[in-house]
Amino acid sequence: MNSHGEKPGLGSRTLSRFLLAAALALVFIGAGCRREPPVGDARFLAKWMEVHFALARSERLSPLLTSRIATYGAVALYEGMRRTTPSLRTLAGQLNGLDSLPSPDSTRTYDWPIVTITAERAVLDTLLKEGLADTRIAIEALADSQVKSRQAGGVSQSVSEASVAYGLSLAHAITAWAARDGFARIRSLAYLPPRGRQYWVNTSTADQYTPQSMSAASDFVALDNPSAVLDPGAATERALLMNRPKPRAAKGLATINPTRALEPYWGTLRPFALDSGAVCAAGPPATYSEKPGSTFYEQAKAVYSKSQTLTEPERQTAFYWADTPGQTGTPAGHWLSIVGQLVNQLHLSPDSAVEVYVLTTIAIADGFITCWHTKYVWNVPRPVTYIRRTMDPRWRTLIVTPPFPEYTSGHSVLSAAAAEVLSDKLGARAFTDNTQLPLGHPPRHFPSFRAAADEAGISRLYGGIHYPMAIDNGLQQGRCVGGRVIAVGTSSTRALESYAITGDTEGFTGLFIIPGFR
Repeated sequence: MNSHGEKPGLGSRTLSRFLLAAALALVFIGAGCRREPPVGDARFLAKWMEVHFALARSERLSPLLTSRIATYGAVALYEGMRRTTPSLRTLAGQLNGLDSLPSPDSTRTYDWPIVTITAERAVLDTLLKEGLADTRIAIEALADSQVKSRQAGGVSQSVSEASVAYGLSLAHAITAWAARDGFARIRSLAYLPPRGRQYWVNTSTADQYTPQSMSAASDFVALDNPSAVLDPGAATERALLMNRPKPRAAKGLATINPTRALEPYWGTLRPFALDSGAVCAAGPPATYSEKPGSTFYEQAKAVYSKSQTLTEPERQTAFYWADTPGQTGTPAGHWLSIVGQLVNQLHLSPDSAVEVYVLTTIAIADGFITCWHTKYVWNVPRPVTYIRRTMDPRWRTLIVTPPFPEYTSGHSVLSAAAAEVLSDKLGARAFTDNTQLPLGHPPRHFPSFRAAADEAGISRLYGGIHYPMAIDNGLQQGRCVGGRVIAVGTSSTRALESYAITGDTEGFTGLFIIPGFR
């Protein structure tokens, strides 16, 4: 309905969708009307990095789906660009299940940026086949803009055609590899959580479903959608004109439903660099106990006590790293956004940019797999459940508790994994993060990547959703993942043994080892 109570006509709806497409195009393309940077400039790669953050936000993707799509896309970018630099080795034979990739015809001439653009576009088009038409149109517009820029810069028609053909062959091989990672298998598996006071219980409610279940297109919401449930007498025609819910049959890009456990089988997926989801898995959490003075009780007491003394800077830190799906590019997208910014801040060359990007995405994706394996092995209850049960029945968290078990902290794992890769490839350098400017957060300055990862971890304590043991051991877990990913596609000789997990939480003494937690 419009403000006069009239149903929007076809012209109005078409106009709204056109405006949405234009808005998404601006997000993805930026200054797409300007001439694209030359091959010696990595900014054309940075635009594709921006795409992954934008599409995660517009499609309301979970952090896990964001990491999977971004990683396969990053492999396409890497394999397209690596031939411009002899020092970059193919990932075929190094990543699990990626035995080989098609080789270019030695008798043909190729423009490697066009190969890269074509491969990335085709991979995203396949993985987002259930996505919004507007998202795919925006991706197509970016790709076309960049290819036309290459052609305007002197790439001949024959070279362009050969490059597109080879890029498509790369994309076909990469998407076929993606189809074998176990993702399709877990789409239809039912999950029955264990029962008992020592196990996680989902505390998310249907009202949290609304902002995460909506698409970016305006339409009428049916009453059988859980996001449209209204109190008796409160329903109005205007209240039901909301963003269109994502199709329920879209299993590949399914929305987050907070009333269900999020991706309980994600830890069984084929990792990219790790041998399995059990690699780098943290040690056992503290034994569950409701006895005052027990290790578990003290863990919860630390969360409760911190919630009573939060400073305004700590509150802002919690909100800064919240990265709520549907509002931002998720925690995975946040770190990929940082990489994209570093391309410009450090004036990275294309080969450096694409190597850093692919290794960071792999670290994040494998971090999620091993973290989720750990979560659903132990099924540790969240602080909100334990604290209301034993300390304060009216206690509320600062950040909404997400719908999956507590141990270990996903923010800590993926942030530490990304920070290890970035530290290894770019050094222990200070940087500025502008990711959350659209949400009103000012630029945030960090002395190092590891310092940013530590802050992302401690933010979950400030938010009231993780115990210190989940954060500390999650950071260890992420460092283990990052260390094992560093050797992929590089000449790094760092000993992987230095990243072994040692966490013994039964006699846990790490309550205060996180910087900033006192």
